[in-house]
Amino acid sequence: MYLLGYDIGSSSVKASLVDARTGKCVSSAFYPKSEAPIASPRSGWAEQDPDAWWGYMKVATAEVMGIAGASGKDVAAIGISYQMHGLVCVGKDGKALRPAIIWCDSRAVPYGQKAFEALGPQYCLEHLLNSPGNFTAAKLAWVKDNEPEVFGKIHKIMLPGDYIALRLTGEACTTVSGLSEGIFWDFKEGALSSRLLDWFGFDESVIPTIRPTFGEQGRLSAAAAAEIGLAAGIPVTYRAGDQPNNALSLNVFNPGEIASTAGTSGVVYGVIGQVNYDPLSRVNTFAHVNHTNEDPRLGVLLCINGTGILNSWMRRVVAPEGISYAQMNELAAGVPIGSDGVSVLPFGNGAERMLQNEEKGCSIHGLNFNRHGKAHLLRAAQEGIAFSFQYGIEIMEQMGLKVDKIHAGKANMFLSDIFRETLSGVSGATIELYDTDGSVGAAKAAGIGAGIYSGRDEAFSTLERLAVIAPDHRDEYREAYERWKTINNK
Repeated sequence: MYLLGYDIGSSSVKASLVDARTGKCVSSAFYPKSEAPIASPRSGWAEQDPDAWWGYMKVATAEVMGIAGASGKDVAAIGISYQMHGLVCVGKDGKALRPAIIWCDSRAVPYGQKAFEALGPQYCLEHLLNSPGNFTAAKLAWVKDNEPEVFGKIHKIMLPGDYIALRLTGEACTTVSGLSEGIFWDFKEGALSSRLLDWFGFDESVIPTIRPTFGEQGRLSAAAAAEIGLAAGIPVTYRAGDQPNNALSLNVFNPGEIASTAGTSGVVYGVIGQVNYDPLSRVNTFAHVNHTNEDPRLGVLLCINGTGILNSWMRRVVAPEGISYAQMNELAAGVPIGSDGVSVLPFGNGAERMLQNEEKGCSIHGLNFNRHGKAHLLRAAQEGIAFSFQYGIEIMEQMGLKVDKIHAGKANMFLSDIFRETLSGVSGATIELYDTDGSVGAAKAAGIGAGIYSGRDEAFSTLERLAVIAPDHRDEYREAYERWKTINNK
């Protein structure tokens, strides 16, 4: 008996097949093998064809089933993780009316800002926990204003994961977690925000039926089963946005638990047990996968644009030509903690929300031409990335989140001893590294939703912990961080 998990990303769709009995991933595959196209008809726009996601799913499913030698009838449940904050407009026939406006599209910013001002910061932050910003509700407002012929045909609006579930089951539904990431959910009322819907001029009928994050959300239709190569009747029993799902994949469910990723951009995602928000909206707060009105579980999301992209830039431009990341880390390791006074601000990948949307740019400070070389810059870059994480963690701590332990996958920046030791040392948190990913997490979550597992403890009992990094050299890291923070705050 297998569990099938999908991760619908903007770069590719990944599928993983998990043996429900052992909890082990038996096969994984993704498609396309090169990065999926993103259309940008105008500057700041980013669109994808939702039908392309479905096509990628079919290829990834065939590959993952073939690798495992599994039959479609052996799959007991399906789970879906997906790129957050997108908008898919669907007509009565279930087909997309226009390309999906995806997470990195910025056209709706003025619409979100206007709503924030009109509804009032107090209402938005106390009820929605965020500014409408550039999220799904604001994107729908853009469609209403600029494409009225499309808006008039909308039967349902969907997040990317909702659309994939519709293709699988024929049922239009969503979750509270999904509605919160679209900024449609009123946490004080525990219901859709009628005030936001009314202000934008959205009819509540465009919102799909709300279903639990864990539990049956429809069954694979005969038509979809024939198309995708599985057996009709398989239940879809879980869906969540990629960041809540990444946290779930790392067994992060309860207050005080933290998940982190550090690829091109970096994310720290912490769970709190009370409805709360940052008054300056430097971090985002959404319903976590196990949130209920009676027992709140909210995910506080810190995103830093300038993370691994700085490290890759250093490799291309600063490091000796042809050097690997491992060799680059060895070179940087020859420099002491604090990089002999060199500090790097890593904010060279656009405006940073945690800096109140300031586009500060990347900068190097304390450089001495007589003492410093490439190794100092390489180490200072990694320290600067870790210090930016700590800067954001301090915002989260102001919201009542105590950071003692950070869960992360052993990938990207977390492969570097310098980065993870700096982050552990400056934050005082123990870092635990695990072997998992989003599609594997979605498969195990499907097992929870289907009742195959009794809960998180059973589902993640086989999660393999690869390494533990305990905080060390705290005074040295804190001294370097305070110098970095002083520069950043100028």
